[in-house]
Amino acid sequence: MNIVIIGASSGIGKALFEKYACEDNRIGIVGRRANLLDDLSLKYPSKTISAKADITNLEEVDRAINALNKEMEYIDLAILCSGIGDINAKLDYAIERSTIDTNVVGWTFVIDLFYHIFEQQGHGHLVAITSVGGLRGEPMAPAYSASKAYQINYMEALRKKAFKSGGHIIVTDIRPGLVDTAMAKGEGLFWVMPVEKVANQIVAAIGKKKSKVYVTRRWHILAILNKYLPYCLYKRM
Repeated sequence: MNIVIIGASSGIGKALFEKYACEDNRIGIVGRRANLLDDLSLKYPSKTISAKADITNLEEVDRAINALNKEMEYIDLAILCSGIGDINAKLDYAIERSTIDTNVVGWTFVIDLFYHIFEQQGHGHLVAITSVGGLRGEPMAPAYSASKAYQINYMEALRKKAFKSGGHIIVTDIRPGLVDTAMAKGEGLFWVMPVEKVANQIVAAIGKKKSKVYVTRRWHILAILNKYLPYCLYKRM
């Protein structure tokens, strides 16, 4: 397959790159830190094409994705892993704005760009790493939980759009719980999952062309309980 991973330089994106690079795939990787991309490219030089871009710089990420698409000639699978989230109980607007610029503005631009590429091709599999954190509002990180709710609903809208257009585009929403990466912030974190285990389950879900999946599986149970917990109880947690 020809695969593009946005946010491949660390965390879940890097783990997914390692999984797919061990197989017979050609992978385009995009990230903010050129040195980390170079490290990955050197590890699998015959399989990797890298392009430095920040998802919040729309012109830069547009050039990077279109350059990869041109060089690869077509893209079978696009995975968007880029995202940020910070504890912001004091509602520092600079933190909220940065989260919105990345998780909403830049994210939407990239998702739409890949969807258009797949429409032109007539096929493709679009995957986004959203979050269990998007199911309810979280006072310690309001913009993060709100932005992930936005992503979840946007992916559902695209799944419906793809279905009505004939089903040639597959849309998959991956909803991780807490994963042992730099994104897991705060004290007393619950059920923090190893990134290797999470990556394995994501690859399996993508292979099965799932429409949405919680990773790891135990988070599906917690997500259901959390989603349907009455607000009168939720607000006390």
